[in-house]
Amino acid sequence: MENLLNAVVLAANYLVIPATTYGCQIALGALGVTLIFSVLRFSNFAHGEMMSFGTMITIFTVWGLQAAGISIQPLSTALLALPVSIAATIAVTLLTDRWVYRFYRVRRVEPIIMVIVSAGLMFFFSGLTRFVIGPEDRNFDDGVRFIISAREFKERTGLAEGMSFRTTQAATIIVAVACVALLFWFLERTRTGKTMRAYADNEDLALLSGIDPEKVVMLAWTIAASLAAIAGTLYGMDKSYKPFVYQELLMPIFAAAIAGGFGNPLGAIAGGFLVAFSEVALTYPYKRLVSYLVPPSWQPDGLLQFLATDYKYAISFFILIIVLFTRPTGLLGKRSA
Repeated sequence: MENLLNAVVLAANYLVIPATTYGCQIALGALGVTLIFSVLRFSNFAHGEMMSFGTMITIFTVWGLQAAGISIQPLSTALLALPVSIAATIAVTLLTDRWVYRFYRVRRVEPIIMVIVSAGLMFFFSGLTRFVIGPEDRNFDDGVRFIISAREFKERTGLAEGMSFRTTQAATIIVAVACVALLFWFLERTRTGKTMRAYADNEDLALLSGIDPEKVVMLAWTIAASLAAIAGTLYGMDKSYKPFVYQELLMPIFAAAIAGGFGNPLGAIAGGFLVAFSEVALTYPYKRLVSYLVPPSWQPDGLLQFLATDYKYAISFFILIIVLFTRPTGLLGKRSA
């Protein structure tokens, strides 16, 4: 019985908790991508760099608050800096729409042109953030590290395996749940949210009904920028901030959005957790876990690892390919936001 408990604790510590946290971060990013696709009808390749930009502003704000002696211990100061990051990301995103996207939107260009424009902006913001903050790895979480550490868990339970739960993981889950609940309440319950959904469902009919398209577009960018800043900051708190990593996150984010059904907010969330659990489960070495579940004579020699961690992002690519070939509309179909 003790071996079974150790196996459960080991799985929770190295599989369930990390995958749940990562899934929340990917789901928030996928929600921003799918919202823009629903309203503006193009895939925004610059979304990862908006996440990076928002995280950079969070870091600068954290440094400023720390210099002023302001903190919210035991929580990370980054949570206090998050509103500043959201505001700055919204401002930059709206200016980008005004100066760049609007030029092509009013001419009703093909969606592929908008995709190419967003790719150009991705490279621009990538260079900008690296120029401003540098390419170095930065750890900006200054709160209490653990809610419960592995050592404390072992002492309390007497088990050989310990389970730790970090404050950043708890913050990620709580903030993500709050953001998703608020977003769905807004889309389903408020008049403005219903206006957005109507515009996303049928743009021409919405215009005939007197809906102002510019207001809908501004609101869509505002929500997407907010989600980008939050997702980027939560990811940076949980791991660390390195600018080029956020460009790599585009693959799991788009894989999540497409796997769940592009244009479907629920699908984006489901896709986020599918991608996260797949990446974690397929790159975890199961040798120690299996050793608790089989007799000593059956102990494995190898690591029992399906893929090396270097291939983590390739898993998102394979999920994307499988979904596109077997169910192009996504696991939950397609529904406008």
